[in-house]
Amino acid sequence: MPIQTSYSNARNKLASLLERVIDEQEIVVISRRGREDVALVSASELSSLLETAHLLHSPKNAQRLLKALHRAQAKTEKPETLEKLREEFGIEK
Repeated sequence: MPIQTSYSNARNKLASLLERVIDEQEIVVISRRGREDVALVSASELSSLLETAHLLHSPKNAQRLLKALHRAQAKTEKPETLEKLREEFGIEK
């Protein structure tokens, strides 16, 4: 659950809020009077969210990734070695 705070409180406690965002992976939602709320997230979290959104943007790719996730969770397929995968896909070290 994100931390909710006012603009004034965020301004007064910015350093500690930034530390919580980084150290505890918190999201801070800052309310502004008469304006849209804004959120503080770590740059690495934002990057992860953007990459996930990009990967899931295509319905076909999203379906493929979800099927792969289900297969991995079901553990119905034997794991492959890195060497075998490199050989299969023609990737050299």
